[in-house]
Amino acid sequence: MISAVILSAGESSRMGRPKALLPIDGQTFIEKIVGALKQTPVGKVIVILGHNADEMRPHIEHLPVEILVNPDYKLGQLSSLQVAVRCLEAVADCVGMLVHLVDHPYIDAKLVESMIEGFHASGKLIVVPRYGAKRGHPVIFSRELFGELLAAPMDQGAKAVVNAHRDDTLEIDTEDSGVTVDIDTPELYRQHVKGE
Repeated sequence: MISAVILSAGESSRMGRPKALLPIDGQTFIEKIVGALKQTPVGKVIVILGHNADEMRPHIEHLPVEILVNPDYKLGQLSSLQVAVRCLEAVADCVGMLVHLVDHPYIDAKLVESMIEGFHASGKLIVVPRYGAKRGHPVIFSRELFGELLAAPMDQGAKAVVNAHRDDTLEIDTEDSGVTVDIDTPELYRQHVKGE
């Protein structure tokens, strides 16, 4: 089983309000992402909260997810990923985790299915989607890398682990530009969501 992890612990300082709760297509970013993931073979879906977790929880707990809180969210994204890894280490049938960022609302269920199929078929440790020459999200990490993710330097984040396994990474080419769309400012939100 592959578990999904949605990272939503940051302060959204550049956006000025929680990215998870931004409206898109009649729902919120987090609802859109969870809805897409629930159409795929992923098992457990975990949402990592941090900044203003108590205020965020009521907007998320109606979703079919497990909510974990990262008290050290100010240390960066990797600290949130490590909260998820520690949880999933205890899930015996979890062979890997699919990591997605809450500011990437355009996630395609069919692409996720292709990534999961590729992960199982290739035996590679990491699977990433690629649009043109650019890699995007989500990213699948094999359980074999959990220890490395826990030991990675906080200032480099998960990229340190990705860079260490270039030869063991499967890239899935996609025509879906959404894998590279990162919406973390009001300008980008207007550009990509409101079509201005």
